[in-house]
Amino acid sequence: MKAKRMSDLQLAGKRVLIREDLNVPIRDGQVTDDTRVRAAAASIRQAMDAGARVLVMSHLGRPKEGEYDPDASMAPVARRLGEILGCEVPVARDWIDGVDVPEGGVVLCENVRFQPGETRDDEDLSRRMAAICDVFVMDAFGTAHRAQASTHGVARFAPEACAGPLLTAELEALSKALDEPSRPMIAIVGGSKVSGKVQVLEALTHKVDQLIVGGGIANTFIAAAGYSVGKSLYEADFVETARRLMDEARAKGGEIPIPEDVVTARELAADAEARVHPVNAVPEDEMILDVGPQTRARYDGMLRNAGTVVWNGPVGVFEMAPFAEGTRALADAIGASAGFSIAGGGDTLAAVEQFGVTDRISYISTGGGAFLEFLEGRELPGVAALERHKAAES
Repeated sequence: MKAKRMSDLQLAGKRVLIREDLNVPIRDGQVTDDTRVRAAAASIRQAMDAGARVLVMSHLGRPKEGEYDPDASMAPVARRLGEILGCEVPVARDWIDGVDVPEGGVVLCENVRFQPGETRDDEDLSRRMAAICDVFVMDAFGTAHRAQASTHGVARFAPEACAGPLLTAELEALSKALDEPSRPMIAIVGGSKVSGKVQVLEALTHKVDQLIVGGGIANTFIAAAGYSVGKSLYEADFVETARRLMDEARAKGGEIPIPEDVVTARELAADAEARVHPVNAVPEDEMILDVGPQTRARYDGMLRNAGTVVWNGPVGVFEMAPFAEGTRALADAIGASAGFSIAGGGDTLAAVEQFGVTDRISYISTGGGAFLEFLEGRELPGVAALERHKAAES
């Protein structure tokens, strides 16, 4: 990484503005999943322990920009953050012109989306953010793919700008998986549509030894291999794209394996009757909702012997018991592998949690869209701004 790191800087007595990703689910005024809060707390504690005057900012939900919305207030997040840090964390509603924070103290800024110009990366707002700090720390990998005032603009004008511990760890893990992978390298990409992940599929086809596709994406590849998918979700307009990707993978000595057998049902329901069929015998009135036992066994062998695994997306409707075994098998095999594994994306993290393999995955990425864009090889604006800031100082 070409950006400065927070750990490289002396923070004692300095006003440190940290951008975290604290966009967490809240119900009845309580945080229902504090994974991101706990992850951010470690970075915040590091700055506090260094004697910094810490201001933390984040977005929460999707309020109308520029307007205060009590339902999108950071107050519940501040309460949970305070419990984790063991100290009170005040919420500053009017923070854009500065907040008095004691050395070693912390204040949480109210939702950045309440500031007009945030999502437009407004220069004036960016300059105002930069003016209230001595050091800007970008620590929110999950929003690094967005060029917004609190993720990108402020880094352009802050006296110093650096990557926080979380962002640094994310980039190092992803670089390890993609730039210098141990072989064989396997990627798993699930999802409903090829059209939404064409770029990442194309990028990975040229990097990995085997690319496992799941969900509706797999159905399109099954159709591209010449098989009927019955009533399954698939994209007829992307069958040729899928066929081209399979040809390209083979040409470089890799593979996009097609399931040998699949689990089908007449309806998508938790109490549906699930049946196993060879991939060449899917009934016309049924839909593919998971991979079958032969395919699970094949994937198991591939993954347990992998040197590197990048996982983004399930292979079946794992939330429903009749169609969960394919994704469970993936999780177990990746967890048992001695290779380096990285998992990212909301559905993937839910599967990791559901099947109890969190502690056996080498790295859990907190990013969704940023994770995918990194896999695609795109520049992440939130990271690029830090790198340019450092280059300008040289």
